[in-house]
Amino acid sequence: MRFLRDVPDVADHLVINGDLFDFWFEYGRVIPRRAFPVLSALHQLVLAGVQLTVTGGNHDRWGGTFWAEELGATFHREQARVELAGWRCLIMHGDGLSETHPAARLMHAVTRWRVTAAAFRWLHPDLGLGMVDAMSGTLGQRTRDGAVLDRAAAAQAAWARDRLARAPDVDLLVMGHTHRPALEAVGPRRWYLNPGAWCEGQAYALVTSEGPVLRTFVADA
Repeated sequence: MRFLRDVPDVADHLVINGDLFDFWFEYGRVIPRRAFPVLSALHQLVLAGVQLTVTGGNHDRWGGTFWAEELGATFHREQARVELAGWRCLIMHGDGLSETHPAARLMHAVTRWRVTAAAFRWLHPDLGLGMVDAMSGTLGQRTRDGAVLDRAAAAQAAWARDRLARAPDVDLLVMGHTHRPALEAVGPRRWYLNPGAWCEGQAYALVTSEGPVLRTFVADA
């Protein structure tokens, strides 16, 4: 929360590139109660004049009109194109694009099926969210395996270089998902950026007119 309170002092646009929550599913009239403190802080940012762009990740892709109507944010399920400090940016979480494990590719495909979201919506929120809580420990084991994450990061970097080679209208490609920070210049004014995972060392990135930089948040005493 301290980081969000400090954002207006250093930036006028905050991009959250997926997996803000361990799980988020937007119902018509219900939001997960544990998300309330973060959502409230984000709303205060918007009221302070900070532009907020949110992309979906493999944990929280199932957003809808709530972000715009209740928070004043822009939500994109898959990817967003925005300009940051004069840089033309393509922003995507990155899941399902360079997966090295067949089970992961299948999981990312299933979560994108409309029938999957429709079936989950019929569950009572207490039941659906309770099921996710029960399964999260098992499903998250691979994401805590360092070797798996290293392979995923290498595959993602290769994918990003290829994507940039085919996208002359993109100056900065921003991805997440692998929990591995990366900042790679792939040509004059062409960058691949992965800020890393906030939950692992409070990592983030700042984009200035000079280019992107990796940062670690340290709260003032």
